[in-house]
Amino acid sequence: MASSNYTLKVNRDLLDPNFESYRLSLDPIPTYDVVLDAAVEEVTLKDCQYTLEHVRAFAMYNYLHLDPWYDDSVLFVDCKGRVLSLTVTLDTVLGKPREVFRLGTEVERREDRVCPSLSLTSATWAALSDGAGRLYLLRTSKRGDSTHGKWEPLFTEDLGEPFIVLHSVAHLQAGAHTLEVLLLRVVKDPQETAGSGYSVTLEWITVANAPGQGLEKNYEVKKRRLLRGKSVPHYAAVTPEGDGLMVASEKPFAFTHLDGQPLKQPQPAAGEPPVDLDKLDPVYFWQQTSDDITANVRLPEGVTKDAIRFRLTADTISVGVRGSASLLEGQLYASVDPEACTWILRENKSLEVSLQKRTEGPVWPELVMGDRRGEHVMSDEQAALVRERLTHLTSEDTHANPDLDKPACNSQELEDCDGYPEDTSSLVHFDGESLETTQVVNLGSHQYLFTVTADPTLMPCLCLRHDVDALLWQPRPDRPADMWEHVATFNALGYVQASKRDKKFSTCAPDFSYASLCECLRRAFIYRQPSPADGVLFNRKQGRRVGQVAKQQVAGLASDKVVLGFRATDERLFALTSANLFVLKVNNK
Repeated sequence: MASSNYTLKVNRDLLDPNFESYRLSLDPIPTYDVVLDAAVEEVTLKDCQYTLEHVRAFAMYNYLHLDPWYDDSVLFVDCKGRVLSLTVTLDTVLGKPREVFRLGTEVERREDRVCPSLSLTSATWAALSDGAGRLYLLRTSKRGDSTHGKWEPLFTEDLGEPFIVLHSVAHLQAGAHTLEVLLLRVVKDPQETAGSGYSVTLEWITVANAPGQGLEKNYEVKKRRLLRGKSVPHYAAVTPEGDGLMVASEKPFAFTHLDGQPLKQPQPAAGEPPVDLDKLDPVYFWQQTSDDITANVRLPEGVTKDAIRFRLTADTISVGVRGSASLLEGQLYASVDPEACTWILRENKSLEVSLQKRTEGPVWPELVMGDRRGEHVMSDEQAALVRERLTHLTSEDTHANPDLDKPACNSQELEDCDGYPEDTSSLVHFDGESLETTQVVNLGSHQYLFTVTADPTLMPCLCLRHDVDALLWQPRPDRPADMWEHVATFNALGYVQASKRDKKFSTCAPDFSYASLCECLRRAFIYRQPSPADGVLFNRKQGRRVGQVAKQQVAGLASDKVVLGFRATDERLFALTSANLFVLKVNNK
């Protein structure tokens, strides 16, 4: 199955070009806390867990888990191995967290143990890791009240290397109750001789009972799929029907094993050496001007004009030789005028294709979307023009000619919030059957901010920075043509969060009424959506009336201990330290 490049489509109706700033509000935020009878154990990294990926995966882990199926219900695991649940109905009478499950005493205190992790699979199921390599699938019945009993383990298995549970879903497949669980590991990799010696793996496990036997029968592993990459994913989740997987990461992931067996890679024909894709010569070369494209496609020796297969539409191109695979095929970066395009055979060695751009001016970064087999050749005239346009931005001397109207850029003057990640970040959808990518989004400068579950029946949303704003995207795997929907915007939050040097956690309310940032110690910042202004306000600079105001609030936590977990509901914020669980009343509904 061929993958296609996809561009995130911003809903302009959800943007506010006139947004000015957040106004600090001194309105108090009622804060309540529960003193824990046993500490939340923070699993610190060991000497053998020294890489940046260990830090990203485990040192910054959110120990507090929000139950998206029940309002204002949170869970966490303490140092005694107890899974504790707290549901808030009245803030002034919080009560104590209630034990719903306890990890076995046989939990191995291995040197590379990681933090216990929990995923609320459905309204009646949960997936739990003990941090030492054992997975529990628990039937919880209905949660969210104090009368509910203990959770019942219906599946438990030691899966080897320690892991954390990233995501899980439950669905019916061919009449069988099926659970999909996604696990994350950072493991030693002997092939990583030039790097840290570790790689990141995602294991996608399918557990199910026999069709028609109900929920009381034994569950067993039906399928195991392994992906490997070189960076901890920002976002990874299974589709609700268990037929696909989405991963957002700085470095690409690829499936390597199925049910413990390595996936077969395409083999060269008999007598041909293995193909090294990184050392292949370009299949075609192409140049461009402001109004046309010229591409030269290499042809096998001795090809005649009659053997050429050429097809062109306004948006697609296909070039090949009869009896062979296509040499150049796919969607063009932009539209062309088919009537004004021509091709000619050059000395039976190459095919020269001339394309007329339908829109003059814009520079194409690539000829065919996602095709990396070509090489863009820049003319001397184009290179000179680029150098001329960039002269005021580049210099061998830092801040050369500062008296000019447009002095050279000095990188030392840039703030941290002006930085962007590398252009290799991507958001990928994998097909669950073929294990191939179907759609790829190049995130580029769209820095990942956080993940939140707005609707538990759908996939978690991911929040990305677009310029200074933070845009929330809801995956829609059932709509291949529009797989990621822009559902909310937090004005200027992308710029704000980058300026918070001590920020540890970011989140937002499921109804998108506010976003919040939490520092490592004591403080949480709340950024509300614009609301009608109280009274009459005017912008002094522009002399116009201000109809809406976006408020910023700061809440302090009465604790000197590190914040280990942070979650938001429509009405409340929850912050977890090793000794306290704080509840902040943000909205009244």
